[in-house]
This record gives sequence, structure tokens and C-alpha cells, in this order.
Amino acid sequence: MKAYVFPGQGAQFVGMGKDLYDNVPEAKELFEQANNILGFRITGIMFSGTDEELKQTQVTQPAIFLHSVILAKSLGNDFKPEMTAGHSLGEFSALVAAGALSFEDGLILVSKRAQAMQKACEMNPSSMAAIIGLDDKVVEDICNDTNGIVIAANYNCPGQLVISGTNDAVEEACRKATEAGAKRAMKLNVGGAFHSPLMKPARVELEEAINSAPFMEPICPIYQNVDAKPYTDPAKIKENLIAQLTAPVRWTQIVQNMLADGADSFTELGPGSMLTGLIKKVDRKTETESKQSL
Repeated sequence: MKAYVFPGQGAQFVGMGKDLYDNVPEAKELFEQANNILGFRITGIMFSGTDEELKQTQVTQPAIFLHSVILAKSLGNDFKPEMTAGHSLGEFSALVAAGALSFEDGLILVSKRAQAMQKACEMNPSSMAAIIGLDDKVVEDICNDTNGIVIAANYNCPGQLVISGTNDAVEEACRKATEAGAKRAMKLNVGGAFHSPLMKPARVELEEAINSAPFMEPICPIYQNVDAKPYTDPAKIKENLIAQLTAPVRWTQIVQNMLADGADSFTELGPGSMLTGLIKKVDRKTETESKQSL
């Protein structure tokens, strides 16, 4: 079975999507539609902006969504997913690519999500860090034993877990992880504590927008971040999408479940190739492909 996966924040690079804009008329039309919906020329930042401009959450998230979704749409009849998933923000790309949301509604939700997360980050100075080389249970115990708010936020692959929380708590947990034998415990260059309780204000803000958006049944199951299980019911998809902002991303479990359900090849659509790398760490023998253009 063919699985398509979609990257999240951090995969962006200047120049992303430009070849689609230049060579595929339908893609150019969608990019221009996005400029109108967003009220600014995001294509200018994507194609020729600075790293700093592209790194702002309210730009990064719609940019990655656009690259991923427009690439999927540019594949035309070659895009025939039997299952899909996306990492964090990538879940929105997966939903639109699989027909659960329209392009316009998906982009509006992603933009609102990015702005809400940016605001939540400014309200609570916070951060994330990658812990490499420890079992998940060890990292979870460290988080539980640390003062303040810090949780296991991204289960990326065996031996790689990202923690998220207040600055002091993340630093303390990193120190404890190093003492426990972690190969690395490094702070990530992100705006705040994504997928933690500190995103609650963003979740409240986004809940209304998600509930009022028209969701449809997708063309294939979507494995969602909150519990790594496949869904096609629009009501359940909405519920999981709302919970996603303050819940961990269970990527390791998503890949394991897709493999168990018959996935024999994974294609990553969008900037970077981070997800194909993580999939290989779950199962080295799995066939993977990373596509950034046609």
C-alpha cells in the first residue's frame, strides 16, 4: 500500500516551491490564490526572502502547507494515496491532499493556527529540545520529575524524542537527560513550546475555526497525531485536530501503525526529507522517497 506523508515546521527553505510556480500553470494559480487569501505575497518570501523572514511561525506554517499541498495537486492522477499522515502542521496538508478539506479552508485554518501559536508563544516564553539516545520511558520520567511545565512532545523515532515546556523546565530536563546518558540534549530553534499545555490559548482560539470549517470524508484514511490511529470520519478528524495543539505528536507510532496496516512505500511531499529519515529509523527496509518538485 502506498502512503504519503507531509512535513511540519522546520523543513522550510528559501526557494521552496518556485519550480512548481514557474513550470506548472495550475500551481501558479494556487500560489496566487494563496497570496490573495493571506493578504500578502507569501510567494515573495518563499522564493526569494531571507531565512529570518521565512522562519516566522505565521509565514513558515502556510509556506510549508502550500509547498506540500500544491505539489500533491500538481501530481494529478499520479497522486493516489491509500493512506496519509502529516507531522504536526503536516496533518493539515495531509487532510487537504486527501480531500477532507478544501485548499482555501485548509490554508485559512493553517494561517489562523500559525497566528494563534505565535500569540501563545509571546504570552509564555518557552522552548523545545531534542533528546537523542534515550528510551522514551526514561525521557517521560525525567519530564515528570522536573519542576515546572515540560512534556514529551514529539515521538519522532526510536531514540529521538522532543520535549516542550517553559524555558527553565526544558533546561533542567536537558541537564537530567545528559546525566542519564543521552547522546545529545539540544535546544531547538523554534518560537515556543509547541504540543504542550502552554499552547492552550491557541487551541481555544483555533477550536471555533475548526468546528465551523466544512470537513468532508477523505479519499483514504488519515493517521492522526494525537493517537496515531487512522480516521475517515469528519467529526472525529475535527476533534483530533483540535486536541493536536496541546497533545504530543506520535510520529513513531503512526509509522509503526501504517506499516502494520500494510504500507510498503512512503512518499514525502514538500520541503526537506526529515520524515523519510525518521521512517527509515523505524524500519530500515521500508521503501521511501522524498519529493520536493515534479
